[in-house]
Amino acid sequence: MVRAKVEKIVLDGFGSYLGMEKGCFIVKDRNENVERYPLFENEIGEVILKSGNFVSTGALASCGFWDIDVLITTQKGKSVAMLKSLDDDSHVKTRLCQYEAYGNKKGIHIAKQLVKSRIEGQGIVLRKYGLRAHDRMGVKGRINKIESESLVKLRRKLTGIEGKATEHYFKHIFQLIPNNLRPDKRSAFKAYDGINNIFNLAYEILSWKVHRAIMKAKLEPYLGFLHSLQHGKPSLVCDLQELYRHLIEDFLIQYCRRLGRKDFTTKAESVSRKKKGKREYLNNFLTKDLTKRLSKYFEMEVEIPRIRIGKKQTINTLINEEALLLAKYLRNERKEWNPRIPQLN
Repeated sequence: MVRAKVEKIVLDGFGSYLGMEKGCFIVKDRNENVERYPLFENEIGEVILKSGNFVSTGALASCGFWDIDVLITTQKGKSVAMLKSLDDDSHVKTRLCQYEAYGNKKGIHIAKQLVKSRIEGQGIVLRKYGLRAHDRMGVKGRINKIESESLVKLRRKLTGIEGKATEHYFKHIFQLIPNNLRPDKRSAFKAYDGINNIFNLAYEILSWKVHRAIMKAKLEPYLGFLHSLQHGKPSLVCDLQELYRHLIEDFLIQYCRRLGRKDFTTKAESVSRKKKGKREYLNNFLTKDLTKRLSKYFEMEVEIPRIRIGKKQTINTLINEEALLLAKYLRNERKEWNPRIPQLN
């Protein structure tokens, strides 16, 4: 049996239009050039709509009916919204089990596994580039020895261990970035330098992939185990991102090595009510290039067997499968949840 080709529709040209016509998605650019995507010949897996483009309600209704993922982003690729089918909220059992795990040993097990996986991934990158890696066995031993009946107290201890490991990690991998672009440290929120903002953009794209996988697994994105519960913070998304950050970081190390000062622009932005600061960003052309390359990277295969059949799978599929395995563990359909951490090519 021949499988349908999975298509992705991306409206990234300013003034483009997405509509439906005779069973086909149609994409028109502002020069009236038309591309057709037959709904029943190829599987439409994802639609990405960037600001500055147009879409018909008929196309959106078709996406909702056929459970096609729709992401809405800014022109620079920052995710701002997604289309969700009403059926997504009907799988109550999975979310109930997730809530229960927050107060029992399963939540503690998940939090520990996430930190061990993050540090393992960091070690994979450090060893690839011949840098001094963590004492993996020592760190894992410390994590395993932590005893706590409270997830909140456990979280403080785990984030302390993870924080020190991550500080060591970025101190070393940033040495691989060209000297004239190299930041002093990792800055996640409102970074001023271009390299940290590239990392932040790439993590945004990873966040969408993980968020989509969590929704498909019928989990609650805002109820995590390692990251704290805060209004507006999808803590489970933050949790599961830890499993794949090392892949993004390896990709970015190689990408950033080719960059120079001329590839960045500065923009004055408000720091507070009375103060403005200049932030550095990758220019618009290279931002589009980065997002396209990263999108292709998620389609790269890793040597981790699929749940049912096959010795390899794409990173996209792996992310989706891992969320499903976590949901099965929460529903008592699996005895353990040991995240599968991909190696680097």
